[in-house]
Amino acid sequence: MTGTVLAGFLPIWSITAVGWAAGRFDVLGPHAQGVLGRFAFTFAMPALLFLTMSRSRVGDLFQPGVLVFALSLLAVFAVGLVLGHRVFRRGPGERTIGAMAAAYVNSANLGIPVAVHVLKDTSFLVAAALFQTLLITPLILTLIDLGTRRGTRERWLALLKLPFRNPVVAASGCGLAVAALGRPLPHEVTEPLQLLGGAAVPAALFALGMSLHARVRPDAGGRAERGVLVTLKVVGQPLLAYALGRWAFGLGGHALLSVVLVAGLPTAQNAFLFASEYRLDTDLARDTVLLSTLCSMVSLSAIAWLLA
Repeated sequence: MTGTVLAGFLPIWSITAVGWAAGRFDVLGPHAQGVLGRFAFTFAMPALLFLTMSRSRVGDLFQPGVLVFALSLLAVFAVGLVLGHRVFRRGPGERTIGAMAAAYVNSANLGIPVAVHVLKDTSFLVAAALFQTLLITPLILTLIDLGTRRGTRERWLALLKLPFRNPVVAASGCGLAVAALGRPLPHEVTEPLQLLGGAAVPAALFALGMSLHARVRPDAGGRAERGVLVTLKVVGQPLLAYALGRWAFGLGGHALLSVVLVAGLPTAQNAFLFASEYRLDTDLARDTVLLSTLCSMVSLSAIAWLLA
């Protein structure tokens, strides 16, 4: 089990390390990190999300395990928002990024290998990822967008325009509309989108790695905030999912393992990508992604060993 979990981390660390080396030796120039992150947010990720949503089945969301996952994610997200406001004194946009870092799981490049090798089935992971994409991503982007606006009228206008201005939300909505029609897209449409979407995860990880070169060591308050967010992600969320799944919904066996394992996945690099796009605190998002990924090597192995 441990070897299987560790193998899932290798692509993450490898691409991030190459990105760090590119930043360290200035291979791509001073503006490469911002350009690469914007490419991933504006083009690659929307292509990936459009294809994912167009092939999805919304009915997969209606199962007890997904409800448990959703409740645990929303609860931790709410705790992150409250802590960011009351304890760490963050502004609206940055406390949303902090809450995302504490709750939003890496369901793609780490979740898929873990599901394949540990769960022997990707169906629950796909349903959980669908919930994140369909409901949580628009919620996060809405909160960030509203948090960067000043006047009440400006906020309402921004909210109404969000599906048209934000490529991630727009692509997800279009993909869902295609899925509702029930007709597969022609190969001539999906092939270029597949190629473009395939660059989303590598581009985000590469930009994340490049940002490490300019990393500034946080002060005591910053270290405490990172410690709290990482603890919520790799300990609090899977424990809450276990408690809800076992005692509130009566899950057991493989169903309980699936919920807890997916809830225990580390922070997705999307948190760093969104922080970069909206010019928020990328240091907090980047450090939480890296630290939660490192810590989850142990926590995911423990979950697999205890519940399998």
